[in-house]
Amino acid sequence: MEQKKRAAIYARFSTDLQNERSIEDQLSLCQSYASREGLSIVGTDEDRARSGGSVMGRNGLLQLLDDAREKSFDIVIVEALDRLSRDMEDLAGIHKRLSFLGIEIRAVHEGVVNTVLVGLRGLVGQLYREDNAHKVRRGLAGRVKQGLAEGGLTYGYAALAGRRGERVIVEAEAHVIRRISQEYGEGRTPREIAHDLNKEGVSPPRGRAWNASTINGNLERGAGILQNELYVGRLTWNKVRMVKDPDTGKRLSRPDPRSEWHVAEVPHLAIINPELFAAAQKRKGERGQTHPCHQRRPRRMLSGLLRYGSCGAGMSTNGKDKSGRVRIRCSAATESGTCPDAKTLDTVESAVLSGLKAELRAPKVIAEYERTYLEERKRLAITSKRKKAAS
Repeated sequence: MEQKKRAAIYARFSTDLQNERSIEDQLSLCQSYASREGLSIVGTDEDRARSGGSVMGRNGLLQLLDDAREKSFDIVIVEALDRLSRDMEDLAGIHKRLSFLGIEIRAVHEGVVNTVLVGLRGLVGQLYREDNAHKVRRGLAGRVKQGLAEGGLTYGYAALAGRRGERVIVEAEAHVIRRISQEYGEGRTPREIAHDLNKEGVSPPRGRAWNASTINGNLERGAGILQNELYVGRLTWNKVRMVKDPDTGKRLSRPDPRSEWHVAEVPHLAIINPELFAAAQKRKGERGQTHPCHQRRPRRMLSGLLRYGSCGAGMSTNGKDKSGRVRIRCSAATESGTCPDAKTLDTVESAVLSGLKAELRAPKVIAEYERTYLEERKRLAITSKRKKAAS
């Protein structure tokens, strides 16, 4: 009697807005298919509320691939190929790896999967995702034109219950915004303002403390207390777009050019007057006109690498002592005044160098350095020969 082929079932649905029953329905459909085809089900894997745009974060799919490497089954059953992925590259990669392992993919609605079907379904799935994204953005742009906010809450405002996209001013936070703009216009620095707000226990927009960066923001993105145009009654959307890193699956923001921003006038949400906002922008522009040759660059071996043990914040130089040694201090103490144990240190660089010297004397380290050095010299020699041969 011929032994039944072993099959694993994979099911997925995309978002929290979809019905949880979707997984059970997919499993039931695949089980019925396996029964008709005379297949023996040896396992099921699933991903709930996971996008098909990436394999990252999909533990069910990754477990399926791990089991495939162990030759735990002969066939993968899915409702349709887009359950595995809606990305052309990922779907082709999954098919390629399973084919290499001698494992067949079967889709209930499409039958035995081959390279042609993977190419077609991968293209259709990716186009579907991109088309969906365009439609969503079009809908959001329309709502912004109506003066409705489509995004996270901005400091100074609260959402109106039951009325999506509508905001109201939170007067306590609006008072802080007016104060920051006024003090900055009078010549105080964002760092000085942040120190005072933290001393007074004023709650920041997010995180544990006010920082100069919270107030300054980012000019390219139009963010920060001093640069957010919503505070003068202009709702701006599409300042950034989200892209997915193909290597990590993480969503990252990228600034859009100002020509693609969508702006709507919302005078009822204005917190500060246009003159005060314009004065702050003028001062920021004057302070930002630094010639590139005078801009800050790493000046020391450990620049940007040190962390303070008491609070985990970075460290920066803080003048010199009487003997001329450079002192360093916790940046949380300097920027926001919140470090619980702010001390000034002056021997870190020499301590690090001494430690490196001791570590690098180890025979294993020296041998590794020698090996790496010789490999690099060999690579450079080969590259040089190729260039000469090509010229």
